[in-house]
Amino acid sequence: MIWPFKPSFRKQIARIEVTGAIAGATRKQVLEALKTIEEKKFPALLLRIDSPGGTVGDSQEIYSALKKLGEKVKIVASFGNISASGGVYIAMGAHHIVANPGTITGSIGVILRGNNIERLLEKIGVSFKVIKSGPYKDILSFDRELTEAEKEILQQLIDTSYGQFVQTVAEARKLAVETVKSFADGRIFTGEQALNLGVIDRLGTEEDARRWAAELVGLDPEKTRCYTFEERKPPLSRILGSSQASSKFSAGVGWLDFELSTSGQPLWMYRP
Repeated sequence: MIWPFKPSFRKQIARIEVTGAIAGATRKQVLEALKTIEEKKFPALLLRIDSPGGTVGDSQEIYSALKKLGEKVKIVASFGNISASGGVYIAMGAHHIVANPGTITGSIGVILRGNNIERLLEKIGVSFKVIKSGPYKDILSFDRELTEAEKEILQQLIDTSYGQFVQTVAEARKLAVETVKSFADGRIFTGEQALNLGVIDRLGTEEDARRWAAELVGLDPEKTRCYTFEERKPPLSRILGSSQASSKFSAGVGWLDFELSTSGQPLWMYRP
């Protein structure tokens, strides 16, 4: 990917906005942007997050890339209206976190959902014949209930993923694991509550986060601008200047598509 840069980009702060559910498309775009930020030697990154979370693997990859970038670039995360679950997880890759007092955050935990339409299939006279190599090969199949053994297997999977989340928050925020567990039960809380819990560093706006990022690298916050990395638009849209241009990296799919595509996957997501 080739991004246009002005000669003064080293005196600019890079900015990425992650919005909506975190999924594969978001991960790919964010990782490309982070690589470019490192290559072009931006001194700081403002990471704006307005997301309820998303898939575990994609959130982990974004977090890992942020941690690596943080060895060379100062990163300040800014929570928008909502930054929950996987949104919190990726923010752990930042050096500092700012949130609005009323930001909805938290929801630290894991959820896995499957669909069971067994009774509907019975009503319409549809059944399936399954030949499988092992008893758990069709775990979470939509045409039957889970067995107790399958529930135990899935619970172990969830518990492992949950442990990874708690450990990451504890290390990033310099909190005891047991302290994190005391509020990492899936509950949501405000930015003000998050400050009291130690999940964030300051209350403030995105502008406050931008100024902090500038100060951290010795730039004048009054003069320093942000270079926002945007989603790549189709060539025709770039030529015509589409009014739908976005400065956000999002999943790029509707909620129904996301639900269907992630059925049976463990998610770090706030799902009211």
